[in-house]
Amino acid sequence: MNVSTLAPTTSKERILALDILRGIALLGILIINMQSFAMPGAAYLNPTAYGDLMGINKWVWILGHVLADSKMMAIFSILFGAGVLLVTDRAKARTGRSAGLHYSRSFWLLVFGLIHAHLIWSGDILVTYALCAFIVYLFRNKKARTLIIIGLILISIHTLIYILFGLSVSVWPDEQLADAMNDWKPGTDLLNAEIAQMTGSISEVISKNSSNAVMMETLVFPILFLWRATGLMLIGMAFYKLDILTAKRSVQFYKKGMVWGWLLGFPLVIFGVWQNFQSAWSYEYSMFFGGQFNYWGSLGVSFGYICAIMLFVKSDRVAWLQDRLAAVGQMAFTNYIAQSVICIVIFWGWGFGLFGQLDRLSQFFVILGVWIIQLIWSGPWLRSYKFGPLEWLWRTLAYRKIQPMKRV
Repeated sequence: MNVSTLAPTTSKERILALDILRGIALLGILIINMQSFAMPGAAYLNPTAYGDLMGINKWVWILGHVLADSKMMAIFSILFGAGVLLVTDRAKARTGRSAGLHYSRSFWLLVFGLIHAHLIWSGDILVTYALCAFIVYLFRNKKARTLIIIGLILISIHTLIYILFGLSVSVWPDEQLADAMNDWKPGTDLLNAEIAQMTGSISEVISKNSSNAVMMETLVFPILFLWRATGLMLIGMAFYKLDILTAKRSVQFYKKGMVWGWLLGFPLVIFGVWQNFQSAWSYEYSMFFGGQFNYWGSLGVSFGYICAIMLFVKSDRVAWLQDRLAAVGQMAFTNYIAQSVICIVIFWGWGFGLFGQLDRLSQFFVILGVWIIQLIWSGPWLRSYKFGPLEWLWRTLAYRKIQPMKRV
């Protein structure tokens, strides 16, 4: 198929509910990503590894974990799966084919992701989405029920892997266990060395960041992201087919979904937090077993969020806020990379060098500042231009044709 005969989604074809949902998820994911920008890497999985975890800082972490950790990524993954169907269905309706466009989009997303991961921030998710997109396309014609079943099975694989790891810890070689414990809760020397590297020269920062990216792509991806992201994308396809993500279901459906999602999800997540603190965040428990409560509870919480946001869309209330959030979501690619750029300027050595210096409460004010910036700039940009800058570049490369940028 010659993808140059196709064209990107026009403004009239956009689905407001998807843009608002994407915008909220994009803003929300910064709550969790901020820890990776601002603190040594061990603090992301083990909050006791670095920084003050007392008083207000403890509650900032707890609230961020319960409300956002894994939930926003789940919504993003679900939306990505829905987006695959949205784009390929429209391509097939126009030309009878969709594979060429899908794989072109996925290839260029992978290129962008690798650049982002190795040169800007190793916590990148675009590489994962691009790789998983190559797989999920093959399931696009399955029925919604089948997609949900396969998705849940794939999501379960990570849990099985971690249970096997956790049960085998007692027989690990002493040296291997010691290395794992050092990664889980590094000593002062290791923490100071990481802070010095991340606040050092550009070459030092890029070297450290790229080595972290390699670990994410070769170790974390096959153990975690491959299964969770792919499974959630398939569920996203199912939700799109069932009209759940487009605010077309009844108010009663969304109210029930919100209540049941939160009743099932939040208690599980909160219990997991309690258990981890009871175990003093031990590596043997928290790494392999304690995290599974949030891993599964986040699915229920995320579904509750989706239903709540669909109710918000259907209400037509606070139209100005809906417009702002939709603009953020329409420019999600640009805003995602912009979050990384803003944060590394604030925290890393070639910027203000605040890495390791801000407590969790102070980090929240940085998050709030980034939110305000993106809510302010996205709407005015889209009033003058059809796409965000990176959305335009991605579409131009994927469609092999320079796309018109300015609105007439």
